[in-house]
Amino acid sequence: MKAARPSMPSSTKRKAGVRILTAGLILSFSLMACTSSGYFIPPRATDTPPPNLDFLLRPAPTETPFVPDPPTAQPGTPAAETPVPIPTFTPPPVNTTPVLYYTQAGDTLPMVAVRFGVFPEEITSPEPIPESALLTPNQLLIIPRRLVNVTASQRNFPDSEVVYSPSAIGFDIQAFVNEAGGYLSTYKEWFKTTQTDTGAEVVLRVATENSINPRLLLALLEYQSGWVYGQPADLKAVDYPMGRVDLREKGLYNQLVWSVNQLSVGYYSWREGRLLELRFADGVTARMAPDLNAGSAALQYYFSQIYTGEEWLRAVDMETGLPALYERMFGNPWVRAQEVEPLYPPGLTQPPLLLPFEMNRVWSYTGGPHGAWEHDGSYAALDFAPASSEPGCQKSNAWVTASSAGQVVRSGNGVVVLDLDGDGYEQTGWVVLYLHVSTDGRAPVGTWVGPGDRLGHPSCEGGQATGTHVHIARKFQGEWIAADGPMPFVLSGWMAHAGEGAYKGSLTRAETTIKACTCASLQTNIIRSEDDPYEAGG
Repeated sequence: MKAARPSMPSSTKRKAGVRILTAGLILSFSLMACTSSGYFIPPRATDTPPPNLDFLLRPAPTETPFVPDPPTAQPGTPAAETPVPIPTFTPPPVNTTPVLYYTQAGDTLPMVAVRFGVFPEEITSPEPIPESALLTPNQLLIIPRRLVNVTASQRNFPDSEVVYSPSAIGFDIQAFVNEAGGYLSTYKEWFKTTQTDTGAEVVLRVATENSINPRLLLALLEYQSGWVYGQPADLKAVDYPMGRVDLREKGLYNQLVWSVNQLSVGYYSWREGRLLELRFADGVTARMAPDLNAGSAALQYYFSQIYTGEEWLRAVDMETGLPALYERMFGNPWVRAQEVEPLYPPGLTQPPLLLPFEMNRVWSYTGGPHGAWEHDGSYAALDFAPASSEPGCQKSNAWVTASSAGQVVRSGNGVVVLDLDGDGYEQTGWVVLYLHVSTDGRAPVGTWVGPGDRLGHPSCEGGQATGTHVHIARKFQGEWIAADGPMPFVLSGWMAHAGEGAYKGSLTRAETTIKACTCASLQTNIIRSEDDPYEAGG
C-alpha cells in the first residue's frame, strides 16, 4: 500500500512561526577569527547587512535626557547660584553569570573553549578536566560568559541521525522509497561503473561512501523538492532537487554529493573547532550558539548554504521545518538516539593499528590529515604511496595490507572497508577504510584477514588521484575520526599531526619526524619493520 504523504502545515502557521522565531533569533555581524585549513574556509562576517535586515545592527533607542528650563528670575530676586542637576542614563546591567555547560560526546577542552570564546584555563569543573583527551559526556563545566548575540541554543537534530550510525542498521532504503511512491521510486541514473542505478541505489551509495544517514538524505530530498512522496513541481526541482543550482552539480547524484559535503562541513568542522558562525545565502552572518551538538550544527550549516536568514529560520524550526517533517517520515529521532548515543563512549581509544603496507618495503608519506571521503568534512585520512620509478598513476606490484584483524564488509570501486569487530556492519565499532585499491587482487567482501594480510594493490581507482597511492581513514560508530584529534591516528607507533592545511602535516615516533609531501622525496620515506610496535603481538 502506498504510504500517505506527510501533511504540511498551513501557510498561516508557517508565517506565524517565522515571525516568532525571527524575533527570537539574534544575529551577530562581528568579524570572528577561527582556525581553518584545506578546502573548507569558514565564513567571514559581512561589513554591512542587506537593507531588509540592517535593523539588527542599529543600537537600541534611548530616550533623550530631560533637562528642565532654568526658572525665570522674578524682578528684584537674585539669580540662583545652585546648578540644576541633569538626569543621566544608566545602561542595564550586563549578565556576567558563568555558563553552566554539560559536555557532549566528542567534546574536548580546547574545542569547548573555542566555541565559547574563552581560554581553556578559564574553564573549571567540580571534576578533573583532561587537557586534550575526550571529556566524559554530561560533565559540568563552568565557563565565563563572553559571547553575546548568538543563535538560539535549541538542538534540532541528534548526532546519530546525521552520521550513518547503528540506529540506521536495518533501514531498507529501496522498500521505503517504493512504498512512498514518489518521483524517486521511478528515477534512474546512469554511471560508468554500475551502468544504471535506481534513485534508492543512488541514495544508498552516497550515504555509504560519506557515512551520512540515508534517512536524513531522504528527508532533505522530500523537504526541498517533494521527490520522495510526490512529483517535482518544475524543471528546476527535477535538475536540482537539493536546491543547489549549479550546472556542475546537476542530477540527483551530484546534488546529494554537494549536500553531504555541506552536512560534513557543519558536523565535523563544528566538532573540530573550525566552524563558529553561519553565512546565509543573503550574506548575513550569525555566530552559532556554543552549546549546540554536532548534529544540529550540521543541519544549520547545510540550510545556511542555500537559504536566506528568514528561510533558514523556517527550515530549522522544530514545529514547521525539516525536523518536523523528519519525525513524520521516520518517527522521533531522539528516541532512536537514546539507544545508540553517546557515539563516543567515555575512555574510547584507538585499537593497535599497523602501517598499511608490507614489511621492509619503502613507501612515502604523501598526505597528512585531509578529507575522509570528499574534500570537505573531517580531516580523518592519511595517504601513503609505494616506491616507483615513474610519477603519476602507474600499475604497482606493491601490496596494501590490513592494519588489524577483521572482516572485509565492502569491496569495490577502489574501496576496501575492514570491520574490526567482525559483526559485519560498517555502522558499528571501529572500521578502517582503504581507498584507491586496484580491482586486480582486491580482497572480496566476506574475507577474514589478520594484521598485515594483503588487501590489494595501490592504484588511482576510486575517486580522484594524481598518483598511485592508498588513502586510509578510521570510523567509529559511523563517525569519521579526525587524524589529529583527541584520538590521534597512530600506525605502527607513528602518530599523525595536522599541518597548516589539508594534506600537510607530519608523522612522529620518539625523536623522529616525517613530513608529508606529494614529492615522495627521501625525507618522506617510511618503512614498516619487525621492530615496530604491535608487530608479532608486541
